[in-house]
Order: sequence, then structure tokens, then C-alpha cells
Amino acid sequence: MKCNVGGAERVARILIGIALLGLSYFTLGGTGATIGYVVGGILLVTGLIRFCPITTLLGINTCKDAPG
Repeated sequence: MKCNVGGAERVARILIGIALLGLSYFTLGGTGATIGYVVGGILLVTGLIRFCPITTLLGINTCKDAPG
């Protein structure tokens, strides 16, 4: 896996992921909480590992470290 999530996007993914997980835990219930956990978890993990399979499929690369 090569990096395709760059600096500002990485920070945004991590912060939004943490916010969604917190929102799901403290305020949402039922289906809304489940969706929040899944989306928040995905954003957090993709921000931490700096790789997103969906952006690879779309041909998007915001990582300045990776060639191409």
C-alpha cells in the first residue's frame, strides 16, 4: 500500500473520525450510532495509515511523499 492521503486530508479524516465516534457513543442511538461507528472508524483508520482504497479506485492522490 502506498500513501495516497496527504497532510491536511489526513488531519481532517482523523478529527472527523474521532468526532463521529464520540457523537455515536454519547448522543446517537440505534442505526444512527451504528452508521456513525462504521464511518468514523473508517475515517480514523484511513487517516492513521495514510491509505484509502476508494481514492485509489478514483485515481486521487493527495500525498506529496508518494511519487506520481
